[in-house]
Amino acid sequence: MTLDEVVPYLPHFQAMLNTTAAIFLGAGYRFIRASRREAHRLCMIMALVISSVFMLSYLYYHSQVGYMPFVGQGVIRPVYFTLLASHVILAAVIVPLVLTTVIFAIRGNLIRHPKIARLTLPLWFYVSVSGVIIYILGFHIYTPTI
Repeated sequence: MTLDEVVPYLPHFQAMLNTTAAIFLGAGYRFIRASRREAHRLCMIMALVISSVFMLSYLYYHSQVGYMPFVGQGVIRPVYFTLLASHVILAAVIVPLVLTTVIFAIRGNLIRHPKIARLTLPLWFYVSVSGVIIYILGFHIYTPTI
């Protein structure tokens, strides 16, 4: 199978990656609340790796496909584009937040890491979940005609 043959499957793969990242984020949160630091660390590493694979896949997909118009009509359009706008803005914001949070964790800065993580985690979770909702709306409920 060539890369060109993989492109149509990438949105589905990306939705699975986002879902999996959200699950690891939720589990990581639960583990840190239970003072299970090693389990928390492993979950957050997995979420970071999965989100990184997502980003590479997403960038490759859109470099091949370009712009994909949303075909939904009526009241769903402003709902979709509001969700999309918040997702895109927060996706850009989350990258430096995640990197900063990870750097504090690696350096063992247990004062600054939890402070920034309280902001990073819900935003990262929102970006992951909203990405899946955008995928469902754009590829399953309002299927584009190509």
